[in-house]
Amino acid sequence: MDHGHPLHLGLEITLPDAAQEADRLGYDLVAVADGTTGPAGTAGLDPWTLLAVVASTTERVRVATHDLALDDRPAAVLARATAGLDLLTGGRVGLGLAAGADAAATDEALTIVRGMWDAADPSPLHVDGRYHQVLGAQRGPAPVHPVPVWLTPTRPTADAPATHQDPASNRAEVPADLALAGRAADGWWVRLDGPQIDVAATAAVRDRLDAAARAADRDPRELRLLVTVHADAVRAAGTAAAGLLTRLVVESGAGTIVLGGADADTARWFAPTAAAVRTAVAGQRTAHGTVVTSVRSSAVRAQRRPGIDYEGIPAALQDTAVEPGDPTYAQVRSTYLRGGRPGLVLRPGSTAEVVEALAWARTQDVPLAIRSAGHGIGGRSTNDGGLVIDLGRLSTIEVLDETARRVRIGPGARWGEVAQALRPHGWAISSGDYGGVGVGGLATTGGIGFLVREHGLTIDHVRAVELVLADGSVVRADAEQHPDLFWGVRGAGGNLGIVTSFELEADEVGDVGFAQLVFDASDLEDFLHRFGTLVEEAPRDLTPFLILGAPRGGQVVAQIMAMVDSDDPDTIISRLQPLATLGPLLQQSVRVVPYTAVVNVPDDLHAAEGEPVTRSAMVEHVTPELAAAAARLIRSGATYFFQIRSAGGAVTDVPDDATAYPHRSAQFNLVAFSSSRRRLDAAWEPIAEHATGTYSGFETDPRPERLPEIFGERGLARLRELKRRYDPQDVFGHNHSVAERREVRTGS
Repeated sequence: MDHGHPLHLGLEITLPDAAQEADRLGYDLVAVADGTTGPAGTAGLDPWTLLAVVASTTERVRVATHDLALDDRPAAVLARATAGLDLLTGGRVGLGLAAGADAAATDEALTIVRGMWDAADPSPLHVDGRYHQVLGAQRGPAPVHPVPVWLTPTRPTADAPATHQDPASNRAEVPADLALAGRAADGWWVRLDGPQIDVAATAAVRDRLDAAARAADRDPRELRLLVTVHADAVRAAGTAAAGLLTRLVVESGAGTIVLGGADADTARWFAPTAAAVRTAVAGQRTAHGTVVTSVRSSAVRAQRRPGIDYEGIPAALQDTAVEPGDPTYAQVRSTYLRGGRPGLVLRPGSTAEVVEALAWARTQDVPLAIRSAGHGIGGRSTNDGGLVIDLGRLSTIEVLDETARRVRIGPGARWGEVAQALRPHGWAISSGDYGGVGVGGLATTGGIGFLVREHGLTIDHVRAVELVLADGSVVRADAEQHPDLFWGVRGAGGNLGIVTSFELEADEVGDVGFAQLVFDASDLEDFLHRFGTLVEEAPRDLTPFLILGAPRGGQVVAQIMAMVDSDDPDTIISRLQPLATLGPLLQQSVRVVPYTAVVNVPDDLHAAEGEPVTRSAMVEHVTPELAAAAARLIRSGATYFFQIRSAGGAVTDVPDDATAYPHRSAQFNLVAFSSSRRRLDAAWEPIAEHATGTYSGFETDPRPERLPEIFGERGLARLRELKRRYDPQDVFGHNHSVAERREVRTGS
């Protein structure tokens, strides 16, 4: 009866200190039952309130309700509360509900709960049931992981009626609540009330649960059996307890065993027994050849893509993996600007899990993409039918050395979060202009941000990386260790491995001046040329970005967003004053704000907005000829977004060959967005004649012919030598691959 579910051992607790001990001791689950008594036996302690306290005071252990009654809890409110807690805990919540006296009422509630979690559906939720009504509720939020819903029976386990065979249908008839579990739940949670650990009774429950699943045309392995055993029964069993609990798993099909009546002392007392059970179960499963895996629902499995061994996903990655059909798939399928339909998204939470994810991904004959936060313009961190290794869970931010301003940051952190974490120290790291961008993509590509002229590129602050190579080895790369990789990671990191942590040196940055100036730029050629001249003449503490769109009614409107690395009003005004003379001002705003007010944490929805075609160029100067070419492009209507980013300044202080980023002498980066590749390419050609290179982060053209423009001829030759040594099979071929001969990658 052992269906090979990953074994979970947990505690049913009444006070938060027991949960904290469970977290420390390595238990998998803490459960709060409805009707829990409070301190000194006080009745009526709300289980959801206790669960929220438990979640906030633990870091790792899963948290769940048990036997939660739905009678006085609106299902839509419960759905939102569950999803919110799951988001706040990083995907640690389970929902144990009472099946109730009327299975039809519970069925309606489950429909509402899951409907509310389906945030990918833009339509309001309508459920006009007999017991529960939701008439036009806005869906969401979606939980961060597929929250399991477990039902508890309406009768004690020993009193559960046995199933019997219906000769007409050749299927077992089951009680209404168990039938509901078999059809709509993720598991069945029973309590062994009595002085003994009853293996036979548990096996009978598993048998009935399997029959209920088959009656609903589901694979019985989809449903987990959870069993609560009271601590007194374990004490009574004495030295035989570990063996009996092991039999609950391997003979009776339990996937989760919860110790009832547990306090902090009980958690410590039971820990050695729990360890013995884990060892014994693992040994017997190995001896029996039992495959340890979690089975998705039949509805999810029906949406799987070919070429992926879903049953072979490593156990450590199963719980956080996202498939088509999972409720969280809509959140991870696409990037900010690009739509995708990957067959599987793996979400490792440690370097060891990244190694495991990469090793397994290499055995699958489908495309592979690596993602930090999914904002990249090119959309190379998603695909159609392939695998994505999403590093979003590797998002820690910690200070390593206060004096040296050295910080360690995970690739999945977003720059707005980094800015918030560094602000109390009076620090910042130049990091683009949008806080939703992930650390990993920017810190391996370049990073032309609002502090670039004063403090350089983002990659110029990287002092070391931890890198997972294509063969699965983990190395530290810095100026002393693997200096060749350290050179290549800063500018072409996506070609060489998966960075699992960065060490960066922050700058001292307090409040800054931030201006938004809007101009009538109808005299466009002169406006563009003068903008370039003013920027090159300006002190380094000024970094302006210029944005233009297509003309409207013959008028061209330009917006300048400029940051001054100073909190002195006189300095700010003196830096901005020359820019204000560029043309008739239509609107202006100048503020002294924290850096976090500009590079903040957005509420991103990665919904493939726009699907743009882009072209990018690095240029030395905005000459009159370049200004004229850019003006023709803008007036043509071939681009709806044209930007000139300032560079130069501190960027030029770094030697050309110090990093794989080769564009040190370029004073500006130009980028144009369009919905038509043909129109944009035709209008872009005159601009490309003035370019010294291409910035890969803003370029959607994947052709190998662009590689010398991105990395330079000498840099490309050096990168290809690194590629031959560290990634000869082009495992990391999704991101402007420098491999000399591109082939369709097959599993290795």
